[in-house]
Amino acid sequence: MKDRMGLWGRLALFVTTLIWGTSFVILKTTLDSVPTLWVLAIRFSSSALILGLFAGKKLLGMDRQLVKGSVLMGLCLAAAYIFQTYGLVYTTPGKNSFLTATYCVLVPFMAWGVYRRRPGGANVLAAFLCIAGIGLVSLGESLTNINKGDLLTLVCGVFYGFQIIIMEQYVGQGDALSISAVQFAAAGLICWTGALLFEAAPVGAPASAWFSIGYLSVMCTAVCFFLQAWGMKYTPSSTASMIMSLESVFGVLISVLFYHERVTPKLLLGFALIFAAVLISETKPKLLHRRQKA
Repeated sequence: MKDRMGLWGRLALFVTTLIWGTSFVILKTTLDSVPTLWVLAIRFSSSALILGLFAGKKLLGMDRQLVKGSVLMGLCLAAAYIFQTYGLVYTTPGKNSFLTATYCVLVPFMAWGVYRRRPGGANVLAAFLCIAGIGLVSLGESLTNINKGDLLTLVCGVFYGFQIIIMEQYVGQGDALSISAVQFAAAGLICWTGALLFEAAPVGAPASAWFSIGYLSVMCTAVCFFLQAWGMKYTPSSTASMIMSLESVFGVLISVLFYHERVTPKLLLGFALIFAAVLISETKPKLLHRRQKA
């Protein structure tokens, strides 16, 4: 029975990464007819409503500190998605997906500044590989200019890092559904404010765009959150990290197949270095910790 649940848990995480991998191309095409902040506002508020309905009365049981932490996570999440989505306007879905994944390498160094936990040798190696990969993916032939979309995507990784660090402090103190519902609600409020102040309302957007926003809201946010949370209950953290890192790989494959993105040998090498950096950063410390504990 335990083996069967472990298999289902791994499958749930695999499906989660596959769905997230599709989001980059779908979001890229949606931005052609619906402004960035409107897409994010609808996505976050819809997800908050869905998760809030499932959380039910548990939302009322959240104390002030937990609400504060959830709101802070929502602010970081909103900033991360805003930079990521505006970055996607100026770069390809494949590059956007891999550059977003660099937050996995950033988190140990950001946690060093916050919690005084010194990164290990594996984190330093991952950082060097990641920097080399970013250079190959983002720098032009002159090696001095960087695409605006790639730069915005890299900034998004910093805010994802802050969101994870805050989550580490608060997520164990309450119900995950309630925390996520408040987090998404806070992110939605930020995006609605920006959309109403700075962007024109979408007029004449095709039905396909609204269907895509529904898919991003329900499948890529609410459903994926549930699958991730459920899958990680039955999957070792090192295995879960490796499966979740496939999101960027799926992002590139789907972009090549459906967006006809051209992957050059230089880009491919950059993607490989970033992927290796993410794997090392996510799995090596956990494996070492498990070995020391044994």
